[in-house]
Amino acid sequence: MSNVLRLLMVEDSEADTWLIVRELQRAGFRPEFERVETAGAMRDALEAHPWDLIISDYSMPLFGGPAALALYHEKGLDIPFISVSGVIGETTAVEMMKAGAHDYLMKDHLVRLAPAVTRELRAAQERRVNKQAEAARAHLAAIVQSCDDAIVSQTLDGTILSWNPGAERLYGYTALEIIGRSISVLVPPDRPGELPKIFEMLKRGEPIEGFETVRVGKDGRPIEVMVTISPIKDDAGNFAGASSVAHSISRRKQEERERQRLIQELTEALARVKTLSGLLPICSSCKKIRNDDGYWEQVETYIKEHSQAEFTHSLCPDCAKLFFPEFQPAPAAEWEAGAKPETRMPKAEGNPKSEA
Repeated sequence: MSNVLRLLMVEDSEADTWLIVRELQRAGFRPEFERVETAGAMRDALEAHPWDLIISDYSMPLFGGPAALALYHEKGLDIPFISVSGVIGETTAVEMMKAGAHDYLMKDHLVRLAPAVTRELRAAQERRVNKQAEAARAHLAAIVQSCDDAIVSQTLDGTILSWNPGAERLYGYTALEIIGRSISVLVPPDRPGELPKIFEMLKRGEPIEGFETVRVGKDGRPIEVMVTISPIKDDAGNFAGASSVAHSISRRKQEERERQRLIQELTEALARVKTLSGLLPICSSCKKIRNDDGYWEQVETYIKEHSQAEFTHSLCPDCAKLFFPEFQPAPAAEWEAGAKPETRMPKAEGNPKSEA
């Protein structure tokens, strides 16, 4: 730890203050101190600067050790508070310790001061480290609890040790139901070798990332998941268990299967589509086409067999004149004028209405 010591002295005697400062200097400390002797001055000093240590006289005319200790607690400080006095008795010293003082010393026996200060500074540092570690653990626990993913830890033999709410939602088991059981309860019967393989990889220190597999929920339904599994090591660096983070990929897998189904259906449909290409031998008279087997067949039959085309039959105007000479289509001028043309039929002989 640093030799610089930020010291707040609650002392009405300047001479006694210097005795304490010199004792600390002889022990290798470099005290940077301020002396106060009233509650107001102590309060101002505590608000103005951070301190490593408070040494307070027990008995002063305007302010005393118990009042200084009460103000120390009011500020919620976690630094050493050491009481010193020239007249303090054993009973009073015990009361100060019970009230929260870390140590007490007699002014005529300051040889204990430096060891007491060293011990209490180290203890205060350990408390700060432990407090930070506890805060970090609490923060990590809050993250695990609030995470949507399933976070599970287990021992070397697969016994489940922790189970967050995300795991409850994904697999259906509550923590009370599943903790203490084997992780194998989540593995489908058709995957017996999966867990041993995973643990062998973890023992070699190999994390498993983005592993897609299937797990079984409480209701027996298969759940497609993506899992990341990491080894847990003890203080000696030995493999002690595993932690896993998993989330469902069932929807994505279903969408992938649906896309594959559509692609397959489209591929099969395209395979059934036939197209015409190349030279087609056709009769110049009857217009039949010679098929691939060398036989001559109607054009519409050939085209239907080689494409998705369907035929409807009608007569073009030229054929209508040829086969039905009485048919008289409307003049082209009427079509061009945008009028609705009417087909003119020849007048029937002896029909009085047609003569009108």
